Amino acid sequence: MAAGSAALIRKWFEEVWNQGREETIDAMCDEDAIGYGQAQSGTAIRGPEHFKQFWRSFRSAFSNIHVDIQETIEQEDRVAARWTITMNHTGAFLGIASTNKRLTVNGISMQRFKDGLIIEAWDNWDQLDLLVQLGAVPAPKFL
Repeated sequence: MAAGSAALIRKWFEEVWNQGREETIDAMCDEDAIGYGQAQSGTAIRGPEHFKQFWRSFRSAFSNIHVDIQETIEQEDRVAARWTITMNHTGAFLGIASTNKRLTVNGISMQRFKDGLIIEAWDNWDQLDLLVQLGAVPAPKFL
């Protein structure tokens, strides 16, 4: 098992998302890293520069971002984190003008580390709930 992977994923979310430290992306992301689930369906993010484009775009649409990690699970070179993000919608996002709403969304991320660097990442977060909170789509009615 990669010792300290839970600490690494916590550091990633704390510094990159909560503190907005772009330099942590370069420090923790392998040049050949690949990420899934951060952007549009079927599109992978490749390398730190590509991730920074996504990160900058997201941060321009949302402010006061805070990610709270509820739990982590480590297995071999991977760690999963279950998290909740809260943020204010203060800029345009997917063509949706700022609503100034405070939003809360849940998700799960898994990262694979090698020598302390992220080499693969998978994110699964409730994008439908985000769109409902933004008023872009109606809330689904199940039974």
